[in-house]
Amino acid sequence: MAEVPQSIEETLALLEAGDYVADRALATVLFLSLRMKKPLFLEGEAGVGKTEIAKVLAATLDRPMIRLQCYEGLDISSAVYEWNYAAQMIEIRLDEASGKVDKKAIERNVFSEKFLIRRPILQALSGTQGKAPVFLIDELDRTDEAFEAFLLEVLSDYQVTIPELGTIRAAEPPVVIITTNRTREIHDALKRRCLYHWVDYPSAERELEIVRRKVPAANERLSDEIVRYVQKLRDMDLFKLPGVAETIDWAAALTEMDKLALDPETVSDTIGVLLKYQDDIARISSGEGRRILDEVKSELNMA
Repeated sequence: MAEVPQSIEETLALLEAGDYVADRALATVLFLSLRMKKPLFLEGEAGVGKTEIAKVLAATLDRPMIRLQCYEGLDISSAVYEWNYAAQMIEIRLDEASGKVDKKAIERNVFSEKFLIRRPILQALSGTQGKAPVFLIDELDRTDEAFEAFLLEVLSDYQVTIPELGTIRAAEPPVVIITTNRTREIHDALKRRCLYHWVDYPSAERELEIVRRKVPAANERLSDEIVRYVQKLRDMDLFKLPGVAETIDWAAALTEMDKLALDPETVSDTIGVLLKYQDDIARISSGEGRRILDEVKSELNMA
């Protein structure tokens, strides 16, 4: 298992080893989160690489990653634990058939660890000393405030109480990464437990480096045109701006088509890889797309 970085430079190197192109601000807050053992709260638009940070950390630190994918209606039985009721009933029937009459002994047996189904939160608290997992709480804004309040208690003491078993406390706090796409505001009480960072869209230079790392087979001229095109789209008032994930997908798709450069027909045929709403696609198809492409070509020819 790799050691936790001892400096911001080592954190940058750690991310780079996982092919994650980060700026110094992100590396700084990540370094502090790891050293202070505090959750890192990452906010930003969808597709900018928030979830990828947890994946890279797990891979480069050689730790297991446990992911809690949040959604509306998420409850304790799905997020923390539940009992294997079917197995418990079978055990009770077997005990009764064998002639056991001590109800307290039967109860202690069926409410033991072997019948406990550990969900992500309990799994994250069950790591051994020195091998704490990376715990990704993804898209927290999709849950309701009741679950958010419960999570606040978990992150305060890194423990949960199971009435039948007692309190289970983490031997070492997991590396917690919380992401949100800001579809609703998260309560300040939870944010105060965390270090915070807004993950923005990358600069053109950083996005080009990301494309080169993630799609190394892409033609250099094509990669440059793709990044410039996407950067210009983000200056428009679209319903959903393309994220870095879409940029990578577009580069991969055009590489599969053996394209060496963008042209109007190719943009029109593949724009659905980049944009996911018909109103946005219609706007680009109405002439805005050709204008942007002409600007990109002109800028590269002048460079």
